[in-house]
Amino acid sequence: MSFTLKIKDKVEEREIDGDLTIKDLLDDLDLSSETMVAKKNGEIVIEEETIEDGDEIEFIQIIYGG
Repeated sequence: MSFTLKIKDKVEEREIDGDLTIKDLLDDLDLSSETMVAKKNGEIVIEEETIEDGDEIEFIQIIYGG
C-alpha cells in the first residue's frame, strides 16, 4: 500500500507499513504540527487522521510574521 506525499515542491510515493497517522508521518519527517498544516485528498485534517492506500497527503508550512 502506498500514498503520495507533497511537501513544498517535492512529490514522492511512500509505502505504508501498518497503521500510519498524520502525526506519525510528521514525526518520521521531523516536522512540527505547530508549523505545518496537513491536507488529505485536498481537505485539511487533524493529526489523528489515518493515512490509507492511495491517499494524497500535502504539508503546508505556516509562516509567522511580526
